[in-house]
Amino acid sequence: MPRPLRIAIGGIHIESSTFSPHLSSADDFEVTRGGALLARYDWLSPARPWAIDVEWIPLVHARALPGGAVEPATYQAWATELVEKLAAAGPLDGMLLDIHGAMSVVGLDDAEGELVTAVRSAIGPEPFVSAAMDLHGNVSKVLFDACDLLTCYRTAPHVDVWETRERAARNLVEALRRRQRPHKALVHVPILLPGEMTSTREEPARGLYARIPEVEARDGIVDAAIWIGFAWADQPRCQGAVVVTGTDADATAEAAREIGGHFWEAREEFAFVAPTGTMDECLDTALAAVADPARRPFFISDSGDNPGAGGADDVTFALERMLARPELRDGSRRAVFASLVDPEAVAQIADQPLGAPVRVTVGGRIDSRDPGPLPLDGILEAVADDPDGGRCASVRVGGVSVLVTSRRMQYRLLSSYARLGIAVDQVDLVVVKIGYLEPELFDAAGDWRLALTPGGVDQDLLRLPYQNVLRPMFPLDRDFTADLTVVTG
Repeated sequence: MPRPLRIAIGGIHIESSTFSPHLSSADDFEVTRGGALLARYDWLSPARPWAIDVEWIPLVHARALPGGAVEPATYQAWATELVEKLAAAGPLDGMLLDIHGAMSVVGLDDAEGELVTAVRSAIGPEPFVSAAMDLHGNVSKVLFDACDLLTCYRTAPHVDVWETRERAARNLVEALRRRQRPHKALVHVPILLPGEMTSTREEPARGLYARIPEVEARDGIVDAAIWIGFAWADQPRCQGAVVVTGTDADATAEAAREIGGHFWEAREEFAFVAPTGTMDECLDTALAAVADPARRPFFISDSGDNPGAGGADDVTFALERMLARPELRDGSRRAVFASLVDPEAVAQIADQPLGAPVRVTVGGRIDSRDPGPLPLDGILEAVADDPDGGRCASVRVGGVSVLVTSRRMQYRLLSSYARLGIAVDQVDLVVVKIGYLEPELFDAAGDWRLALTPGGVDQDLLRLPYQNVLRPMFPLDRDFTADLTVVTG
């Protein structure tokens, strides 16, 4: 009877903006090891039929909310731990690399390329490596060469995260059981777009990703994946990519060429998933719209400081513009601002009695761009502990509840608002540091605008000071012909 396959699991998962002043440290990460790491994967408990007779070996997995670049010592500690545990694991058949694909580390241009190189140094060339990634990650030539299988999410907002990780693991097991190293093909597509222009709810991304099942049904194809890439890192690897893997070399190369061509041909069709404007323009629209109950609550995305893409989460620009509106200052309209990270401010006010008047300065401590730290003079209306944001407080200024957190977080779930006593369907306006609305907010919204606000993840890419991305690159450049060369392996 053949011995069970031995497959290691580990990785570092973060999306990092090099345009954000925030630095991601060990404190920002949730780290799992041992049985807790294996428990993350529901296809192991109980084991799916394809996962039986596999010895799954947990290494270390570190995951954080998107942020700024990772401190070198933080990255190196986990990379070293991965390598040491791989070296101690004994002979391996494969590794599941559970990563995001857009991690930036201070001093590195290709963090995942460095990581997979370290993995290969520990396990050697023979074991198969399968990478599960976010479609907003990047596929460098180094990463492509070192992996045998690569796949990524097929939805944005991402509702297939765990399905993708299971697919990456299943593809790995099946390839090992075939005892055939997969053929693979890569096409880089010189397109750099924010996720808010590439939601799979809308065309052309919806149709582009809808091609994948038909491609995968072809003889000789195992997996087809499309990476939009990550727009908020100034690195040569940041661009669109298509990777196809399979059992037939010609079929994989042809499929990658075909999908890459469709991606490039659709470049001018990509548009923001909601109407856009300046913060003031969006406020004008919202405050007029909420006279119609059907358009309440009206959401505005403070998109330039979205912590879900790497923003610092403490730019005060949007809040300052809100508080300049008389109908919000005098309470004629009810609004929520979610949120600002400021543990110092929370510590100053959180132990006071609810209903007490408070004066506190918030925000601008990480990303100090104008208007910088903002004084609030209001009422402490709620304090709560949040699993993401730590201790949080709500300060009522006129008609605006300003939510302040102890840790960076994204207010994407209605339960997070409810902890502070807020039912979003009872307010007129919600301004939230987010890009496209995550599913619960999307369903709750009576209407929605995407404000093109300043921050480390500015949606207007032409305002960002790129120095290192490859050129020409759409939409930074428009009058050029793409080189859609197929790279095989």
